[in-house]
Amino acid sequence: MAKTHKKLSFADLVKKFVFITVGAVLMAVALEVFLVPNEIIDGGITGISIVLSKVTTFPLGIFLFIINLPFLFLGYKQIGKTFAFSTLYGIAVMSVTTQLLHHVSPFTNEKILAVLFGGLILGLGVGLVIRFGGSLDGTEIVAILLSKKLRMPVGQIIMIMNVFIFIVAGFVFGWDSAMYSIFTYYMASKVMDIVVEGLNESKSVTIISNEYEEISQTIQDRLGRSTTFMYARGGYSKEDTQVIYCVVTRLELAKLKALVQEIDPKAFIAIEHVSDVLGGNFEKNAIH
Repeated sequence: MAKTHKKLSFADLVKKFVFITVGAVLMAVALEVFLVPNEIIDGGITGISIVLSKVTTFPLGIFLFIINLPFLFLGYKQIGKTFAFSTLYGIAVMSVTTQLLHHVSPFTNEKILAVLFGGLILGLGVGLVIRFGGSLDGTEIVAILLSKKLRMPVGQIIMIMNVFIFIVAGFVFGWDSAMYSIFTYYMASKVMDIVVEGLNESKSVTIISNEYEEISQTIQDRLGRSTTFMYARGGYSKEDTQVIYCVVTRLELAKLKALVQEIDPKAFIAIEHVSDVLGGNFEKNAIH
């Protein structure tokens, strides 16, 4: 029997579009009030739109909307209609807001301040939209699709695209502006990661040790985190053993490593970043 997908409640739908609206408005504010007046650009379709707006004198909002449309069509076909509709809504709000703010005087003409505040607000806006199921730039859609065909990481494809865009910006705005733009993009991407993943990011830890029973119990007793045993066989020793797997917060990681090395200094510990934790019970167990 086919499973039915749970639809979003009306309250969840309202929350989703409220935050996408806020994110899109924030990005427009970052562009029109801080970055564009100081000849600083963002990466992706936004960067291309800023360059074209400068060269042709047409409003930025028109380019933001029109250039993203083909990529939205691709997103609808390949990624899903909910994502495509959320993205279309976000880009429409951003385009209209940039048009409304076009004649507003910039908050500052100091480029360093424009980079700092513009990058912060830009990252916050883009992060909110991504967190609630949309996007404000068709470059991400292209990168996702190319990643499947070229077998390259999405982030690497976006970086290659942006290098080309920033080189073009150097010829249009000057190389100082291009360098400011690179720093703004880097700062915005870091803020976006914090918004999307949260400050309390998680780490998955795999531990291989002969003292697996004691280590597992100590993690549960001292950190209040549950652990999972996975059966394994050593490729060199050919001996059967059990591997410990657990997920902890970034702040708990140092303590976990200290606990493991206290019990077994030779224990093998592999740590990986976890983008999100869903399902199960990630709340701490009671610590006695």
